[in-house]
Amino acid sequence: MVDKNLQDYSLPQWPEAAQTLMALMHAQGEVARLSEREQLFSSLLVSVNAVLWAFNWETRQVLYVSPAYERIFGRPAGLVLADYNEWRDAIYPDDLEYAERSLAEVLVKGAVEDREYRIIAGDGQVRWLSDKCFINRKAEPGQPVIVVGIAEDITEKKLLESELQRLATTDVLTQSSNRRHFFECANREFEQARLQGMPMAFLLLDIDDFKVINDTYGHQEGDNVLQKIAESGRSVLRRGDLFGRIGGEEFAAVFPGCAPDMALQVAERLQREIQRLMFRCGEQAFGITVSQGLTSITADDQSLDNLFARADAAMYEAKRKGKNRIIAA
Repeated sequence: MVDKNLQDYSLPQWPEAAQTLMALMHAQGEVARLSEREQLFSSLLVSVNAVLWAFNWETRQVLYVSPAYERIFGRPAGLVLADYNEWRDAIYPDDLEYAERSLAEVLVKGAVEDREYRIIAGDGQVRWLSDKCFINRKAEPGQPVIVVGIAEDITEKKLLESELQRLATTDVLTQSSNRRHFFECANREFEQARLQGMPMAFLLLDIDDFKVINDTYGHQEGDNVLQKIAESGRSVLRRGDLFGRIGGEEFAAVFPGCAPDMALQVAERLQREIQRLMFRCGEQAFGITVSQGLTSITADDQSLDNLFARADAAMYEAKRKGKNRIIAA
């Protein structure tokens, strides 16, 4: 005969134990799933080639940087987590004021997505960052202001942009400004000179008998002559002067802030530098000369075309008078 008291006591214990076991098994499964998710999240952070970061605005403390920080900045993450100045000190000095000012703008705008600045990596390389940052404008009163962001290395993009800009503005043969870029810059200098009432000179230079050089020594030697003319221009002209190849054997220069007498001195130095050039083709050696037309801005000039026309006429007058000379108009 079964004791009713024993029966009433023991039977309810099995369902409770089973529930506890099932709860433990469920918890273990959740832990496993969370661990898998954490591993997946960590793998994603490692593979992303951008720095995810979080920053406490009040305490100036970097709360988090993703693994890409060490790859891009070339510095231990522990240092920047211990001291925000590690990030600040890595910024290229010329860009520091902009980087700090644009970061502060996030407090007003809530998001700043067009920040680009340079850093000096741990190995000394200069790298470009595109650094977007955000804050939660709906943060509760008394809550710390946390700025979060993503900093992407755009160095290769910047180098490509720079190269495309160089190709678009540079004469491939002589590495001086091409015609379009030269006149864009020259027109800006002309407008600035008119606005400020400053002097400015305009010079045209044409190689004498260039067709004879090509016919006698070949086009390769003619290209060498053009390159040496461009090198002479770069070596003689002052900082801030413009110099470019605007035609086959024709070059031009603009001297901002340069009075007529000083402009003539620069043209004369260029003339002497070119006269010293010597070329050798096989057993033959030869030199070259140039004819130059020089003019300066006047109160009556309404556009750069006025200076170009006077310099062009002066240059052809130099040709008619025997070449190898400078005519000022």
